[in-house]
Amino acid sequence: MINRPDTRAQRIKRHNRVRGKISGTAERPRLSVFRSEKNIYAQIIDDVAGNTLVSASSVEKGFEGSGANKEGARKVGKTLAERAAAKGIENVVFDRGGYIYHGRVQELAEGAREGGLKF
Repeated sequence: MINRPDTRAQRIKRHNRVRGKISGTAERPRLSVFRSEKNIYAQIIDDVAGNTLVSASSVEKGFEGSGANKEGARKVGKTLAERAAAKGIENVVFDRGGYIYHGRVQELAEGAREGGLKF
């Protein structure tokens, strides 16, 4: 019998390890990424106050395209950056959520950078 590794548990373990090292403040909030099989979600969070300042995802009503591909992830990143600029947020700490910085996570980050976020 083959025992497959629990990849979700491994991701959560990596995420918790990173979260022990980084935290979002009011001056430099945390950009957190979550990706599912069909969608991608991003939030800018102030961990000190415990508030979500800005969010964007591929599930939103006006979103055109799919969150399951790189183009959709880049659109979500740009949307998040536009909303952050409207709230006066410019510098963030990037939290990849335990995922590899590759594919959709990388595209979301590049889209956010194109939109004007600095990290």
